Amino acid sequence: MPWLNENFQKLPAGYLFPEISRRVARFSKENPRADIVRMGIGDVTRPLTPTVLAALHQAVEEMGRAETFRGYGPEQGYDFLRQAIAEHDFQSRGIAIRPEEIFVSDGSKCDCGSLLDLFGPGNRIAIPDPVYPVYVDTNVMAGNAGRLLDNGHFEGVTYLPMTDENGFQPELPTHPVDVIYLCSPNNPTGAVLSRERMAAWVTFALQHKSVIIFDAAYEAYIRDPQLPHSIYEIEGAKHVAIELRSFSKTAGFTGLRCAYCVVPSELRGATRDGRSVPIHPLWLRRHTTKFNGVSYPVQRAAAAVYSPEGDLEIRQLIDYYMANAQRLRQGLQNCGFTVFGGENAPYIWLKTPPPMSSWEFFDRLLHDAHIVGTPGSGFGAAGEGYFRLSAFASQERTAEALHRLQQWAALV
Repeated sequence: MPWLNENFQKLPAGYLFPEISRRVARFSKENPRADIVRMGIGDVTRPLTPTVLAALHQAVEEMGRAETFRGYGPEQGYDFLRQAIAEHDFQSRGIAIRPEEIFVSDGSKCDCGSLLDLFGPGNRIAIPDPVYPVYVDTNVMAGNAGRLLDNGHFEGVTYLPMTDENGFQPELPTHPVDVIYLCSPNNPTGAVLSRERMAAWVTFALQHKSVIIFDAAYEAYIRDPQLPHSIYEIEGAKHVAIELRSFSKTAGFTGLRCAYCVVPSELRGATRDGRSVPIHPLWLRRHTTKFNGVSYPVQRAAAAVYSPEGDLEIRQLIDYYMANAQRLRQGLQNCGFTVFGGENAPYIWLKTPPPMSSWEFFDRLLHDAHIVGTPGSGFGAAGEGYFRLSAFASQERTAEALHRLQQWAALV
């Protein structure tokens, strides 16, 4: 019988979103006539835009003709997509990212976990709290987290609490760390790192030779022109940062699966004997060994996002979801809730009415108003007492949810 990776035994009982699904399934079974508005899991609801869909159809047709059929593609991604990404997402902002530094994948979630293959055991990990739970869970699986403590934290992780008091901007650690996770706009709070705060993180990483894993999955939702969209807008960041981006929430690719990460050629790590080693070739080796690439039709669809027509459609799509976010934010504030987010991100982060915990609020909202959200404690211990609502429902369902919330709030 093989030995197991016992780090899996250290994980909490279940991943956050399957637990939500289980509770909702149980409630639906007991209440089959309940009309549930789902605003929990951050899944999009609008269909693919016409330009993206046309590119997808055309690529599928090409796969049905011998003269245009494609088999295995380049594991890093086709040149047509990587070039489009480099030009539109970075070079247009004055950022010198080359196509060779871009690696196309099937999702930022996968990249979050896979990047840990690059880093050996014993690294000191810093993670914001609250934040996307994959950061912590994958480090637990990799053996970087140590024991789970009674306060919900793992002993081997440096937590960076984000609260109302600090504007949900993670504070710099008081001691050196090796790998730092940053998410901006933050999931779940919707807060965006200011340019000054981002520069402070880059300076910290340069001083301590840390690597920042910067998750920018929601950068397209940033409306404030003063806020940075990429960590590479900060001088020196290419020496310390890997950036993750996704087509899932930007262009509705949650069902198609396409994302990418940027690993700059300047980025370096250290061996145990003190040698400085470039990380780019290591990630290239890992990526080409363990991944066979995103399908050709999906990459053609992703490239269509950068066409003039596709760009306009995607902007309209994001406007649609952000209109939902603004309605939710204003409506909840009018009901007396303390609300954050919804201005530069598609998430509303609200305080639960005391003395209700996050999960108690979840259950009450589900049973009384038939609305599904996400308990803040599922994103980390500092998320207790908060609750996330997604703006990715249709405008009609968002309006219905807001109506129910207003009625329910009057009774609570």
